[in-house]
Amino acid sequence: MTVATDEELVTRSQGGDVDSFNQLILRWERPIFALAYRVLGREEDARDVSQEAFLRAYRALPGFKGEAKFSSWLYRIALNLCRDWMRKQRRAPVQQMPEGMDPVEMAGEAGPVESVEDLVARKELSQIVGEAMTLLPDEQRTAIILKEYHGMTFQEIAELQGVPLSTVKTRLYQGLTVLRRHLEKHGQMAPQLVKRT
Repeated sequence: MTVATDEELVTRSQGGDVDSFNQLILRWERPIFALAYRVLGREEDARDVSQEAFLRAYRALPGFKGEAKFSSWLYRIALNLCRDWMRKQRRAPVQQMPEGMDPVEMAGEAGPVESVEDLVARKELSQIVGEAMTLLPDEQRTAIILKEYHGMTFQEIAELQGVPLSTVKTRLYQGLTVLRRHLEKHGQMAPQLVKRT
């Protein structure tokens, strides 16, 4: 049995097949939630934004022309909702980790079992990175989230944010420089920017 592509599911959904859109939701709900969580920092807000993103995507689906990938289109909807949410709430994003929950693991497969020391070190590093992320302007933070946590290429981020490729690279460089300084200040190793074009 072959798995339908996003494009096939979108075409069926546009033809009125609700089950096909449900498959798209199942495929993309974790990455969209993880994106919203990383941008907003609150589980409840991220859940609300994720649900709204899929609702808006469903309503706008008849007008989707396929000029961009469905995933890029969905990410753009979610990012716009995150920006609106932060503006409406008039608050900066926070990195608040719910007890016993790691959004990185929610977005992907769980890794090998860690020792207690490794787990504590990872949680400390995660907290320091979270603090540093709150220091960044929205555009830099979003570019880092899309690149480092969601594995997007520079070109995909440029298209998603509607800016030139050079702007994305500058935002990433400047944002990672702030992160690196913050981590070094706290005695942690600096992150390395993955080279993906």
